[in-house]
Amino acid sequence: MRLKDKIAIVTGAGSGFGAGIASRFAREGARVVVNDLHANDAKRTVAAIEREGGRAIACAGDVSKDGDVARLVASAIDAFGRLDIVVNNAGTTHRNQPMLDVPEELFDRIYQVNVKSLYLTAKHAVPHFRAQRSGVFITIASTAGVRPRPGLTWYNGSKGAAIVTSRSMAAELAPDNIRVNVINPVAGETGLLADFMGEDTPQKRAQFVATIPLGRLSQPSDIATAAVFFASDEAAFITGACLEVDGGRCI
Repeated sequence: MRLKDKIAIVTGAGSGFGAGIASRFAREGARVVVNDLHANDAKRTVAAIEREGGRAIACAGDVSKDGDVARLVASAIDAFGRLDIVVNNAGTTHRNQPMLDVPEELFDRIYQVNVKSLYLTAKHAVPHFRAQRSGVFITIASTAGVRPRPGLTWYNGSKGAAIVTSRSMAAELAPDNIRVNVINPVAGETGLLADFMGEDTPQKRAQFVATIPLGRLSQPSDIATAAVFFASDEAAFITGACLEVDGGRCI
């Protein structure tokens, strides 16, 4: 078990990549705090983990709200006595469309969820990490942040900001033995897929998959495998890294 006795928070873990990461962490021996905006989704992931013999608790909340993130970190400390890993997975986007058609309210929400959440989890987790002289942040960003494409301008920008923010955190927090790394998936089988493509049709899927050299979308297991590595002691000398888990999309 590569994460035995580690305590991890995974945001946006009610479905998709986040659920895959949370479940895999539990199988690797971690105790997991499953966060999601929707309480029932978080509870469903916890139930799936418990059916496999793992340990997890649900903590619903909005990662763009200071009070909710403070409660999330406190729930890990209260339930398990410490915190070792924070996976910033929660994210949102706008539908593929001309940049000026995106409403200001949606623009603000994208940056709140995709970027401000990094500030808030750092604000509340870093003091604990500093006190124990160890900790790991993993940001689930996107290939959109390194190879932007038309129609997703503001989403692309938010993921680019998340990548640079995470690498800046890595530089500042390294003296405290706190590591920060980034995983960049290509689009996967998540609730955001239709937004990325504009519409989810067989033709659109075929067009999108044709841009991926290995010929398929990201799966939760792909992202979870990378996250386990970054969270484990095997990556003890790796910080500020960005790993494209994208089937060659960014080549």
